[in-house]
Amino acid sequence: MKVTKVSLVRSIMLGLIASVAGCPVEAQKTYCNPIDIDYKYNYEQLNDSISYRSGADPVIVNHKGTYFLFVTISGGYWHSYDLLQWHYIVPDKWPMEDMCAPAAMSVKDTLYLFQSTFEQRPIFYSLEPEKGKLKFYNRWLPALPKEVGPWDPALFYDEELNRWFMYWGSSNVYPMYGSELEKHARLRYKGDYKPMLYLHPEEHGWERFGRDHRSNIKPFMEGAWMTKHNGKYYLQYGAPGTEYNVYANGTYVGDSPLGPFTYAPYNPVSYKPGGFVTGAGHGNTFQDKHGNYWNTGTPWIAVNWNFERRIAMFPAGFDADGQMFSNTRFGDLPHALPDKKWNNKDDLFLGWMLLSYRKPATASSVRDTFATANLTDENPRTFWVAKQNKPGEWITVDLGKEQSVKAIQVNYTDYKSDIFDNDSARVYTQFKLYASRDGKQWDLVADLSREKKRDRPNAYVPLTMPVRARYIKYEHGYVASPNLAVSDLRIFGNGFGKPPKTPAQFTAVRDADPRNAFVRWQKVPGAVGYNILWGIGREKLYQTYQIFGDEPSVKEIRALSKGVSYYFAIEAFNENGVSQKSETVFVP
Repeated sequence: MKVTKVSLVRSIMLGLIASVAGCPVEAQKTYCNPIDIDYKYNYEQLNDSISYRSGADPVIVNHKGTYFLFVTISGGYWHSYDLLQWHYIVPDKWPMEDMCAPAAMSVKDTLYLFQSTFEQRPIFYSLEPEKGKLKFYNRWLPALPKEVGPWDPALFYDEELNRWFMYWGSSNVYPMYGSELEKHARLRYKGDYKPMLYLHPEEHGWERFGRDHRSNIKPFMEGAWMTKHNGKYYLQYGAPGTEYNVYANGTYVGDSPLGPFTYAPYNPVSYKPGGFVTGAGHGNTFQDKHGNYWNTGTPWIAVNWNFERRIAMFPAGFDADGQMFSNTRFGDLPHALPDKKWNNKDDLFLGWMLLSYRKPATASSVRDTFATANLTDENPRTFWVAKQNKPGEWITVDLGKEQSVKAIQVNYTDYKSDIFDNDSARVYTQFKLYASRDGKQWDLVADLSREKKRDRPNAYVPLTMPVRARYIKYEHGYVASPNLAVSDLRIFGNGFGKPPKTPAQFTAVRDADPRNAFVRWQKVPGAVGYNILWGIGREKLYQTYQIFGDEPSVKEIRALSKGVSYYFAIEAFNENGVSQKSETVFVP
């Protein structure tokens, strides 16, 4: 393989080409779900020899203009100044059993932290969380009945009222609970706790369990979070279960911190059942330093264990009518990180399209039936495995024609791993990325063997400049696992053709069971996929179900609520861009 560095002249020319195509030339801070952090290996299945990285139940807190990320079973937490570069912190105090679904809250100069528990456990606080210094705030919070918790807790401080609260619940039997806390008694429960809300899957289609809500198992409610906006209280919850594509966040709305609360007709507020990253439930809502809202969630991986998961972050907000929403449209494609307040929910989407879907891939070696076709199928539960985990193993993806490549994401899989600790001297990833126009002469476009050693199981690599290429090559350096396995090599950018036409003959019809609707459309030649959009108003199409172009052109949407009318539309997308949205269809 002949390799050369991209020359300055060629880089300038490629930048000019990209500029003409409407692409940003100057490097911009971008991110892509799942979030690129060093997910920690889980110890819970140690005795069964099941090794996997995982992250779930995220809480991101904006504390004095910087960000702290808390994740289930991670041995510590992460710190960031920009929501992009996350630095792992091992604190000086931490529960021996670790923390599951932790609650975190910033009030003035103090960050508070509390774990899920069925026993008596302390509330921690820190004045220097970036240094990992934790202290005990309440050394021995009073116990609640074991079947009640508090599991999946959320802490909330109402600054206007100067009152403190906790919400919790993780069950398919018990409701979500809430209680006021006494500040003068170190945040002890104040009076009796009381139920806040229950699931009603017989009314709310999205609360039904199973893939695409097709299971009769009683669903689970979990992941409490409270957001106050314009005097209203939005009590959020995750449902119907973390181990499926339909894991989502919903909300009830009230006029006071402990209710009563009313079910929001536009639920769920964060929902992503289709695409590479599926599942958006059990996270939190926070504001960045520019005042923008974000909603976090827990996508599902489930290769080695049913609760093998990752972290996602979606732009969110409240519209002029107070409707809460999270924008998951193209939610697993690159987005910009804002440097100011955005005005439109789609402002952060860069228009960098998926170039690699079902494109042919070749590799230096293939083990058993773990074929290279798995590398471009947009499914994190299928993967390619090399015969050996050694430097120099490679993958090449043929994009079919020259495209403007702007970012690449490498998603590793823990296949028959034997790792249960997170020793940074051993656990890290290294690789190089190359681009070529003819498959013969290769230009080095990214080198992760030169950066500081860190683990990046979902490494997102935006290129310094767009590169015009037909072929992209991954050259392996190092992973700690005994096997080199990659689920997807995802390539983003833009083609030089036209976006697809708007899908014709789009219809949406309510089923006899009003929790369901059937949508149909005529396939568009060359479309990579479609976004089915819906909501409770013509200008409120906040929900998205992404469908790939090789799937049937009919889809049953099973996430509707009885007694609520909806509007539906559809758009098509390919490597070149997105079509105009279809006419909106009213579904009473």
